[in-house]
Amino acid sequence: MGDMVLVTVRLPQRATLEQAMRRLGLTEDEVDTAYGLVALDPVEGLYVLRVSEEAGARVPPSAGPFADPPIEPYGPPH
Repeated sequence: MGDMVLVTVRLPQRATLEQAMRRLGLTEDEVDTAYGLVALDPVEGLYVLRVSEEAGARVPPSAGPFADPPIEPYGPPH
């Protein structure tokens, strides 16, 4: 899979990745299923998932895409 971006989606509490994919019209090939669906604010029903850049460009503007830079340690190695 190429470059990935993050997108947000509003879903009912205890939503599944499949529900998010259906809501955004995405296929398994476009989604990082290992990343899964992450609850940002489960009470408000706000979730995030990683998708291909191409898929991220198709989602509604309020849902993303947002950058997903790699996270690396700061400072010299120990």
